[in-house]
Amino acid sequence: MTDKKQYIDTKYYNMPEGEKFVLESGVKLKELKIAYETYGKLNAKKNNALLICHALSGDAHAAGFHRGERKPGWWDEMIGPGKAFDTDKYFVICSNIIGGCKGSSGPNSIDPSTGKHYGLSFPIVSIKDMVNAQKKLIDFLGIEKLLTVCGGSMGGMQALQWVVSYPNNVVSCIPIATSYKHSAQQIAFDEVGRQAIMADPAWKAGDYYEKDHPSAGLSVARMIGHITYMSYKSMEKKFGRMLKREKLGYEFSTEFEVEGYLRYRGDSFVKRFDANSYLYLTKAMDYFDLEKEKKLNQVFKGIKARFLVIAFSSDWLYPPQQSKEIVRALKMNGIDVTFCEISSDYGHDAFLLEFNEETKLVKHFLDNTYKKMGK
Repeated sequence: MTDKKQYIDTKYYNMPEGEKFVLESGVKLKELKIAYETYGKLNAKKNNALLICHALSGDAHAAGFHRGERKPGWWDEMIGPGKAFDTDKYFVICSNIIGGCKGSSGPNSIDPSTGKHYGLSFPIVSIKDMVNAQKKLIDFLGIEKLLTVCGGSMGGMQALQWVVSYPNNVVSCIPIATSYKHSAQQIAFDEVGRQAIMADPAWKAGDYYEKDHPSAGLSVARMIGHITYMSYKSMEKKFGRMLKREKLGYEFSTEFEVEGYLRYRGDSFVKRFDANSYLYLTKAMDYFDLEKEKKLNQVFKGIKARFLVIAFSSDWLYPPQQSKEIVRALKMNGIDVTFCEISSDYGHDAFLLEFNEETKLVKHFLDNTYKKMGK
């Protein structure tokens, strides 16, 4: 039997020696490393490149398989030959964001000045910093203009920031299930997650890399997050009041199926994610505010990129209303924008599950964008 798996290797960009990466806070990083993967081939004109921006718990491994692993990348259903991001036509790039923990510079990286993990001495990063780091990677790859920048959730924030920071380097933008700024409720959920981590005695003010990690705190943070990723309807449908055993035990063990599921999600997460990165990335999302200096419609003034904005009907973490506010501001500037609210019971998780609808929308949008560009 032929093995048809597409094997992918993660690559790394290292900022040249002598350069400094200046963060939005003004702090300068002497070293910058970006982990990234690519799928498909860059054409001779270098005009078929797409950038996929990952969400909070994602990484550069968006599609295909790493050798020795059975699970494909996190958006494998969307990236590949004939798929939404068709690698027979397009060159797809996905990089791990700075502040993350999957190969790019972040709190679990080694500080060259001490030879130890940065921990909390790693500077606070913003969504804008993530995009500026991605721009360095895109420049390194010799790409002047991206055909599209796409991302869901926190990835959508990066996509929006790309258009604002580099309007002449982006032809189109696909923000999915996202917002141009966090609401008080969204900040509140992030803060509860952060407090769960920092209340874990093993956290030790972020200096835990050579000791026990704050797994209990990170697990609770993930459980809280996962509740917000699902909808009332999807939780009722999946779990209802189902018990793990035949009857109630009148004790504090895991009795309901939903309890067991959340604990499983939490336990799985701590095996692949760094608690400090969780703090840094949720803070970056909370800081993100395109309206920080002027109204959103003024922020988009002069933008030439086309937009496909996608939201999901049952997403209560990033409700469709927030996407509609983005669309309204784009339309006020006469920008070419298509808005689609997909009917789904999956809640915020829908952007990682509603592949059929997303594929139709993205494929059509990208084909039109590519044709309008004249290939």
